[in-house]
Amino acid sequence: MLFAKPRSYLLWALMAGAVTAFAQSAVSGRDFIVAVVDSVPITNHDVRLRAPQLRDQLKQQGRLVPEGEALLKASLERLIVERALLQFAKESGVTIEEEAVTQAEQRLAAQDQISVDALHQKIKSAGSSVERLRQDLRDQLTLQRLTERNVPGRIKISDTELDQAVRDRQNASLDTNPDIELGHILVAVPEKASEAEVATLQAKAQAALARLKRGEDFARVAKETSDSPDRDKGGLMGVRAANRYPTLFVEATQKLTVGDVALVRSGAGFHLLKLVSKRASSVVTITQTHPRHILLRPGGQLSQDAARAKLADFKRQIEAGKADFAQLAREHSQDGSAPQGGDLGWISPGMFVPEFEEVMNPLQPGQIADPATSRFGVHLIQVLERREAPISERELRDMARLALREKKFDETYQLWAQEVRGRTYVEYRDAPQ
Repeated sequence: MLFAKPRSYLLWALMAGAVTAFAQSAVSGRDFIVAVVDSVPITNHDVRLRAPQLRDQLKQQGRLVPEGEALLKASLERLIVERALLQFAKESGVTIEEEAVTQAEQRLAAQDQISVDALHQKIKSAGSSVERLRQDLRDQLTLQRLTERNVPGRIKISDTELDQAVRDRQNASLDTNPDIELGHILVAVPEKASEAEVATLQAKAQAALARLKRGEDFARVAKETSDSPDRDKGGLMGVRAANRYPTLFVEATQKLTVGDVALVRSGAGFHLLKLVSKRASSVVTITQTHPRHILLRPGGQLSQDAARAKLADFKRQIEAGKADFAQLAREHSQDGSAPQGGDLGWISPGMFVPEFEEVMNPLQPGQIADPATSRFGVHLIQVLERREAPISERELRDMARLALREKKFDETYQLWAQEVRGRTYVEYRDAPQ
């Protein structure tokens, strides 16, 4: 599986709202130096540029947002750490190709659903420059690459932690899809029964319920009363995952404790349901998605805007019934799945790059997303179906390990970044305003 967490450190200049942050950054009045990191100055203007970005980032993360001078101070500290890391990247020989910066610029424009030219105009009208934008993107790509090289190897996961994480995932299935066994007594109601007949059958069901509440044996009452085929088994329906029982039965018994009985009505009649057992499922499942896509890779004669427009037209044709998705994929897609009509088969969470899954995951079966940009190009994505699939013990341990790594990533990153900062000369000047 892809270890995708470092993407969060391609600072959210590549994410939604980056252009807005630039637009909010115009600063009037004189500028001055507020700190020096090694020989690189940080100005008050730099801090004011970063403040709205930091505010929005903290809001997205659901964290407390400082205001006024506290926000400026926090922004300055972020810039100091960033400058220290960039200096370390330079010393480590980390370089970013022009093509990577151009692709990041294209993704930023696509995220705001505008062309690259329109992005440039927006940046200029906000008082910044294209050169500044590209340098910021280059810096963030540098930080991402530096982080990917230095942080994952520092994350340590013990066997004890991993074993506990696996147990936690198994126990979670008790709430989501437990293994249960129900006892079932059916008092059938004929399809054209009169009101009097229904009342008589309801009284029969209630009498059986009263017997059970007095402590009579469920199997005996089932054999004497039930019209269900499982009466010969004492009314027991067998142990199975909750999602393999009728929804009505699960909803009627989900709040019962083991041994309790409920009476419910369906189109077939009156059901007496006893919760015989309930435990965490022995089989842990994950939600798998079956998607297909058409991929266009911008380059040469095909710009990113043209690729998006072309895929948007494909979507309109497909939804209007004038074209077939699979045929268009075979004819136009620049992905290895093209011969299969763009079919990607069944995939588990984390198998594809985050920007692809973020678009795919909210889709309902049959739904087609608007053209979406990833590091590989522009995609037209459709979800065909979803399913709950069992996973092996090895897959479960791999998922638990990945979750632990993601959980520890932020903490490990912060410790590492502070180590780098601690080795860097920092001189504070005037306070930011």
